[in-house]
Amino acid sequence: MTGTLINIVAVLLGGSLGTILGARLPERMRETVMNGLGLVTLVLGFSLALQSKNLLIVMGSVLLGGVLGEWWRIEDGLESLGRWLEARFGRPDDAARGHSITRAFVTASLVFCVGPMTVMGSLLDGLTGNYQLLAIKSLLDGFASLAFAASLGPGVLFSALTILVYQGGLSLAAQVFATSLAGIRADTPAVVEMGATGGVLIMGIGLLLLNLKRIRVSNYLPAIVIAPLIVLLLEALGVRW
Repeated sequence: MTGTLINIVAVLLGGSLGTILGARLPERMRETVMNGLGLVTLVLGFSLALQSKNLLIVMGSVLLGGVLGEWWRIEDGLESLGRWLEARFGRPDDAARGHSITRAFVTASLVFCVGPMTVMGSLLDGLTGNYQLLAIKSLLDGFASLAFAASLGPGVLFSALTILVYQGGLSLAAQVFATSLAGIRADTPAVVEMGATGGVLIMGIGLLLLNLKRIRVSNYLPAIVIAPLIVLLLEALGVRW
């Protein structure tokens, strides 16, 4: 879990610095930073989604994942956790600054944990101890957390908990199932479709950051698991896609 620990430290450092700087930025500048983050997030999600070899798999995963997410009320659960964190650690002046720990926690958690670098980096770290990919991701997340914290507030820091549970869990699972996962690569079809599906979710985050559309992105999280399962099922059935 070396790579995960590095990632957590990077997010905490970047988020802390962004929180300090954000308090000194005027509202107009914070709005400009937020819009820039939204645009870049849209581009990132779009580029990931286009890597799909069959968009029907992505569409089916997103639709089925959304149904399951609504049924399981994932968004409500994350927002409840965010509200608890807000009540426990929030500051009196957060509302005056337009900061919401709930929004910052959920948004940052999704951005930092949805994507192929998260999955492949965690698996490599767990299988071989090679944390180079997660180290690169940590650098990117560190700068992103700085920008997020400057605009959304200190709630970004709590996304470190999500990174610990999600990335750390993947690395530990890779150690347990080392034999079965040894052949997985970044260009494996299941990984590609999972990354493309994650890209669609990231685009949803971009729309949220730009205040264009309120999408319950967290409820689509099951799609990230469904996409590789669909690929594996098609391969087992010998279906060419």
